[in-house]
Amino acid sequence: MGKWTRRRNVRLGFAALLAGTLLAGCSTLPQTPLDPKGPVAQTQTGLLLYTLYIAMAIGISVTAALLYVVVRFRDRPGQAGVPRQIRGNHVLEIIWTVIPILILVSVAFPTVEAAFATATPPDGALTVRATGYRWWFAFEYPELGIVTANELRIPAGRPVRLELTSNDVIHSFWVPKLAGKTDMIPGRVNIAWIQADEPDTYLGQCAEFCGDSHANMRFTVKALPPDEFDQWVRDRQALAQGPSELSAMAARGRDLFESTTGNCWACHTIDGTKAQGVVGPNLTDVGQRSTIAAGILENTYENMKAWIKNPADFKPGTTMPSHARLPEQDLDAIVEYLQSLK
Repeated sequence: MGKWTRRRNVRLGFAALLAGTLLAGCSTLPQTPLDPKGPVAQTQTGLLLYTLYIAMAIGISVTAALLYVVVRFRDRPGQAGVPRQIRGNHVLEIIWTVIPILILVSVAFPTVEAAFATATPPDGALTVRATGYRWWFAFEYPELGIVTANELRIPAGRPVRLELTSNDVIHSFWVPKLAGKTDMIPGRVNIAWIQADEPDTYLGQCAEFCGDSHANMRFTVKALPPDEFDQWVRDRQALAQGPSELSAMAARGRDLFESTTGNCWACHTIDGTKAQGVVGPNLTDVGQRSTIAAGILENTYENMKAWIKNPADFKPGTTMPSHARLPEQDLDAIVEYLQSLK
């Protein structure tokens, strides 16, 4: 085997390995619009692939024509003079004017159809008001009397009508597997809808740059079987009556939460208690959430304590103050209380 053959084989092997690695990564991405799990995402992905295939066909055709011209009309040994020049070919001009028009028309019709199909949610949709804050999401169910944050629970197989707005700057609501991006604009309510065909957890995030912790503004959509969703609604509504029986340590944490020592009540709401603040997320069901700090930390005792102690370590620019001044036993009591809220 010659030197050049060996080099060629090495390059081909490396290219195949690289391509396989990249394709394998694409197939397992948790946030990809190429793996739609609901009717809105399926419509949008279908349109995306349709236009992609047209663009690929154009690229291949143009490249093939270019290569043909380069080879067919290349300079050859012994060729005399300048090749014959062609100007003002009306047939060619008509062809390359008509073809782009036909391409645009072929893309316009499915685009308009998809826009209308995804603009209005079907009848029977559950309404959720989603509000973007720097840097977290609030979710309100006006029909159910429930307010939560950063984890949106929905019934699988049922459309959800989203009323999207912002409390401060422009954010963007994006759950790649369920729907495309919709801006959340202060003083304006944009309407969108999603539907998860199967029970699962879908990752979402803000898709509009909104400041220091834009990349840390995440949320999850938990699609539950209808009976489990109904049970969650009943359990969550029961929490509005106030926390159930608390351990001695959790009761002390509640007192600290509602006192000037912790001063947490001024920013957060816990239904059925003195805490009715609206600056930060509603914490009524924080103990049952899988993550805290808008999706960037797993909801564990240690993470919650570290977050309360100094949130800026995890989320630059956050308006939540540090509580590092509190004694360790006070921090432990507050965490114990919050972990019991479920």
